[in-house]
Amino acid sequence: MFDTTRRRVLQGLGISGTAAVAGCTAPGGESPATEQPQQNAAAQTTQPDVDRVAADPTDVPDPVDWSEPQHHEVELDVTEVTAEIEPGVTFNYMTFDGQIPGPMIRVRRGDTISFTLNSPDDNAMPHNVDFHAVYGTGGGAEANTVNPGETNDVDFTAKYPGAFIYHCAVPNMDMHISSGMFGMILVEPEGGLPEVDREFYLGQHELYTNKDVGEEGHHQFDMDAMANEDPTYVVFNGEKYPFTPDRYGRLQAETGESIRVYLVDGGPNVSSNFHPIGNVWTQAHRDGALGTPEEYVQTMKVPPGSCMIGEMDTPVPETIKLVDHALSRVVRKGLLSEIEVSGEPDEEIFDPDPSA
Repeated sequence: MFDTTRRRVLQGLGISGTAAVAGCTAPGGESPATEQPQQNAAAQTTQPDVDRVAADPTDVPDPVDWSEPQHHEVELDVTEVTAEIEPGVTFNYMTFDGQIPGPMIRVRRGDTISFTLNSPDDNAMPHNVDFHAVYGTGGGAEANTVNPGETNDVDFTAKYPGAFIYHCAVPNMDMHISSGMFGMILVEPEGGLPEVDREFYLGQHELYTNKDVGEEGHHQFDMDAMANEDPTYVVFNGEKYPFTPDRYGRLQAETGESIRVYLVDGGPNVSSNFHPIGNVWTQAHRDGALGTPEEYVQTMKVPPGSCMIGEMDTPVPETIKLVDHALSRVVRKGLLSEIEVSGEPDEEIFDPDPSA
């Protein structure tokens, strides 16, 4: 059995009851929509203090290769940082381990996890983690809440398989998630997932700011825009067009390879209509459910607070554009990443110049 003696910080936060931690009621009975986020000198900085927040999509844990339950020690650090949404445009993010989405956690059904959350002294706000893969109040959030300078931990067993979001769930949770505090925990079934050649991990979310897209300078968070569900940017991994030639470069694959893409939609408000332009999801797991997959799906709906797993074949060289098919988000709000597939053409499948 797990050691269930844990230090709790709820009293220090002035929060009583599950609803407060779940974001339904702020301390003192305020609505989280009207509560003003705490600020300090670090949170008000207007110059980047990190080079990027966009997580590397190729940084995916190795597939499960064990046949009996194992124990895992998982630790995340909460970091509040200033970085660029696009060149010349800065924003104050809140992250797990300095990246968006937070690191993928990959375990097997039946595995046990000891989870630790750390919050450095220079943070401005309380934070926690709601794991959608956890049986327990608030997905464990009530038990792992931390103030700046504190550490807290919980133990849990991964009882059901699937791809699940984890996210911050303090009051103003929508602001925290929008600012970057979400990630994926993948619980593989006992037999694991089928082998593929490449895996990529992306997170979609909205940024609500007090300036227009592309307006240079520092963008402050706009609570009214968030309440009205009117995002300034809709992005992958915290930044505008992150994995394209003009930013960090395209993702890479070779013809004949199989690709698996994991998408977590942090939201907090809009669904993704996830589509690979020039390809199709040969197999797709809606909402991260690891039962029988759907086949040859052109566009997969991914609600905020949910996940999707999709696979593609790569029979011909091409550039696959990963988009939300609510296309104004692509054209005007920053949502695009690309996979460059290199290799020999197959004109029986696709001939770009049949008259040559």
